[in-house]
Order: sequence, then structure tokens, then C-alpha cells
Amino acid sequence: MLAGGLGIFLLGMKNMSDGMQAVAGSSLRRLIGAVTNNRILAAIVGVIVTCIVQSSSITTVMVIGFVNSGVMGLAQGIGVIMGANIGTTITGWILVLKVGKYGLPILGFSAFAYLFSKGDRWRYWAMFLMGVGMVFFGLEIMKDACSVIKEVPDFEAWFAKFNADTYWGVLKCAAVGCILTTLVQSSSATLGITISLATQGVISYPTAAALVLGENIGTTITAFLASLGTTTHARRAAYFHVIFNLFGVMWITFVFQWYIRFIQSIVSVDVAQAVMVDGSPTYPNVVAAIAATHSVFNIANTLMFLPFVAPMVRFLEWAVPSRSFKEKPRLTDLDVLILETPLLAIEQSRKEILKMGDGCLKMLDWLLQLMNEDEPDKTLADRLKQRERVLDSVQDEVAEFITGLLSSGNVSHSTAEEARRQLRLADEYESISDYIANLDKFDRKLRRDGFRFLDSQRVDLGELNRHIMEYVAAVHDGLVKENRNVLASTSAAEKRIRDEIKSLRRKHLEELSTDPMVPMVSVAFLAALNAYDRVRDHTRNIAETIAHDK
Repeated sequence: MLAGGLGIFLLGMKNMSDGMQAVAGSSLRRLIGAVTNNRILAAIVGVIVTCIVQSSSITTVMVIGFVNSGVMGLAQGIGVIMGANIGTTITGWILVLKVGKYGLPILGFSAFAYLFSKGDRWRYWAMFLMGVGMVFFGLEIMKDACSVIKEVPDFEAWFAKFNADTYWGVLKCAAVGCILTTLVQSSSATLGITISLATQGVISYPTAAALVLGENIGTTITAFLASLGTTTHARRAAYFHVIFNLFGVMWITFVFQWYIRFIQSIVSVDVAQAVMVDGSPTYPNVVAAIAATHSVFNIANTLMFLPFVAPMVRFLEWAVPSRSFKEKPRLTDLDVLILETPLLAIEQSRKEILKMGDGCLKMLDWLLQLMNEDEPDKTLADRLKQRERVLDSVQDEVAEFITGLLSSGNVSHSTAEEARRQLRLADEYESISDYIANLDKFDRKLRRDGFRFLDSQRVDLGELNRHIMEYVAAVHDGLVKENRNVLASTSAAEKRIRDEIKSLRRKHLEELSTDPMVPMVSVAFLAALNAYDRVRDHTRNIAETIAHDK
């Protein structure tokens, strides 16, 4: 019964998380994008995101992924992690609602709504409510299982060994909570078990409070495992999570007896008051006390750490020194657990695609410099070639990441559409980088054979390059701002470039009939025009994708 109840409880938590993520939609993505170096704002975002995704582990792993890829700074990540610890306490307050007996009806009605609703939004609301019903139904089953445990003398004797009436007893209970959370990989599940044991009188309120404190340490293992093999910044964020929770539990254990008396005074309930259910005593008031114990501890710990974010960053930089070689953040370094939050995962891959666009613009700028140099600039040429190879690699990583996202299940229709658009955008930007690299190859091949583009050709190509760069920048800005009107606003510039390329091709062919020209130079010039035309073509495809035109 305990295993079955825990399974239903965990599945309910997942359904609540998936449903709320889908309902929250782009608001959740904007929240993550709003995280700045303002530690209070970062902590608030951490609270809200964790309340929505219903898991501090998911939020923390996601933060480590963002820090790993360079999207989020260490100070920002620390703020969000502290907020996540407060946000995870929402589970306890959900369980305070005395609607356990309604869990099964909520589950039943919402399941029908989920199966027969046609709109995506209604289905995900139903999924969320179905999760709520499963959480309460699972908790009721666990409570029944714990009432059976109470009647078995051996089990009761074993639980009696764990009592938080002394300092060592508190540490022992905290250690059990830590180990249990490490094993089930969910502090919410351990909290559910703790509440079930406490309401049936198997364990006392102080013991339950000590177990909850230990759960805060156990929940750090998920983020720690996710940080293995990541960049130095990501490992620093994971280590902060461990230090933050470990330090918090250490100081609270010193004042534990005073702390639990303080909690009982603020919730104003008698945790020892028994209510008879089917002839057995139960202690329903203990749920509110446990939830308050969890919340007040995490809020107090966050308030203590908030003023020391900057010194903490410096300490972590000293304790976890940078590696001697340059670390290149790669999308594939992210833990697969980030795919549990599709809306945030899609925002992560979007940031990588924006970097691809920035890379293409830099390549166009470098290309213009290379064409105008009297002597070949090998350093700049190598940098351009390296950037093209990097964009190839990033496209592969984006494709692998998004394919994993689409196959992870429970992805809403709108998220799946966005994922498919991102696949196309990554392919278009990678194609643009290929043609820019080819343009440099044409110039280098001519130089190697002792030729150059004619002065007039270099002027024409330079002017065309500037126009193309302006067009690519305008479309890329539309992607950054998610401007659906970008196709209409840039169509005039696109048409001018197309006419310019036709005019230059016609002019070149006319010159061929009057003035002799080295065949290699003629072929290279026509190939360059064609490459610029392909850059224009792929940029228009990007504009169409942003506008949802194709």
C-alpha cells in the first residue's frame, strides 16, 4: 500500500508539473529571461518557477544547465536556486488543504475532462487537476498504509528509535530524511511519507520536523549529479546548492527545540490533538505544522544568504578554480533532466540559435575585412573558418537536443511547433555560415593563384556585403524580439538585394563581351554573386519561419 500510494503520489506530482508548465506557456519562458543580477528578483523567479514545475530539483538542474551553457551567470543562478528552495515548500501547503477524501472524485472527473477535451489548454488544465487528485489519493493510501504499520510491533519499535528529543536525535532523524530523499530523488515524495507517518501518530511532530530538515540536504544530490562533467561555473552553482542547504540545516539544528516551539506558536494548532478515524487516533493538525517548518526554514535561510551572494560567488571561484584550458559551453553538456521542463528546454535551445545568428553576422563583418585587405590576413581567415565549424557543431547539438525534447512525451502542440521551427532556424543559420565561408574561399583561391577580384568588383561586392549584413541583422533582430511582422518589414530590403544581384550579374556579362577578363576571376565573381544570393534566400526563409508563414 505504501509503495502504491507513493507511486500514485509521484505520478500526480508529475502530472501537476506537466499541466502547469503547458498552461503557463510563454509566461514561464519570459520569467526565466527576466532573471538579472538583482538577487531578490532572481530569488522571486526561482520561487515562481518552482511553484509551477512543482520540483526544486527540476528548477536547480535547469539552472545548472543554463549556467553551463553561459545563458545565466553564476550570481543569477545562485539567486534562482535560493528561490527554488522556498518554492518547493508549496507542496506541504497543498497537502494542508483538507480535501484528501475528495482526491478520487477530483481524479475521476478531471480524467474524463482530459480524455474528452478538444482544446489543448483545457486538456492541460485537466491534467493539472488530475495530478492534484492523484496527490491527495496517493497520500490517503499512504496514510492507510502507515496506520497498518502502527499496529505492527516490530515496525513501531524501529520507528521509536528515531526521536528528535535530543541534539543527536535531531541529527539522526535529519540523516534519515537525507538518505530517504537521496534514494527516491524527490523531497516532495519524502514529505508525503513524513506527513503520512506523522498524521497516523507513528512519529512525533519534532521527529517529522527533523526529517523534513534532512530532506533539504538529500534533494541536493540531483543537482550535484547533473553538474558532473559540466563547466566550472555549473559545478560552482551545484556546490552552492549543497553548501546553502547544508549550512541551513546545521544552524537550525542548534536551535531546533526553540524553533519547533516557535512554529507551533505561529500556526496556532495543537499538534498533539487526536481525531478518531475508524476507531484509530489521527493527528491532522500536524500537517500545517510540518508545512510551516519547511517554509519558515527555507525563507529564513534565503534571507540569511541574500546579502552575501557576491562574497559567496568569490568564495566559489576560489574553492572551484577555473580549468587551465578554455571551456567551451556545449548544449549537449546539459543534463537530460532539463527535458522534464519542455517550455524551459525550448527557451534554452532558442538562446543557442540566437548565438548562431550573432555568429553569422560576425562572419559577414570579417568577410568584408578580408576582401579589402591588400595582404591575406591568415589569423582572421582562420577565425572565420573556425566559426563556421563551431556553427556546424552547434546545429548538430541543437538538432540532437530538440529531437530528444520531441521524443520525451507530454510536449504541448505549441511547444512541438516551436521545436520544429527551431530545427529549421538552426539549419538555415548553418547554411548561411557555409556560404559565407565559401565566399572567403573564392577570394583566397584567387590570391593563391596570383589573381584578385578587379577593383570595381571589390567595390560592388563590398557594397552588396553591407546590404546583406543589414538584411540579416534586421531579420535576426526580428527573431530576438519575436516579431511576427519581420517578413513584411524586411521584404523591401530583400527585393532590393535580389535586384542588386541581378544587376551586378548583368553588368558583369556585358563587361565580358567588351573587355577581356581572366576566366578564373570571372567564374569566382559569378560564384560569389550566387553565394550572396543563397545567403539572401536562407535569410528570407528565417523571416518566413519567424512569421509562421511556412
